[in-house]
Amino acid sequence: MVMKRTFFVKAVWDAEAKVFYSESDIDGLHIEAPTVDAFEDVLFDAAIDLIVANHMSAADLADTPIRDLIPAILWERPTAIPAAA
Repeated sequence: MVMKRTFFVKAVWDAEAKVFYSESDIDGLHIEAPTVDAFEDVLFDAAIDLIVANHMSAADLADTPIRDLIPAILWERPTAIPAAA
């Protein structure tokens, strides 16, 4: 089985809750933050660890060259920030 190496993360504004929340295919990644900068802080702090913990097996880590373990995270930053954000 080929190990997945590309993941996506998107910040979506919830006007009612006044937070950005994550849409992602990284298992375990659930972000809610009042600003995009705060969202990015959590994303960059947690995403790699969650990918290693939830998308890579011990065999993957032991048998795969390091250059093939590095995942790509496609981060879709909002193009327009709501005034209330």
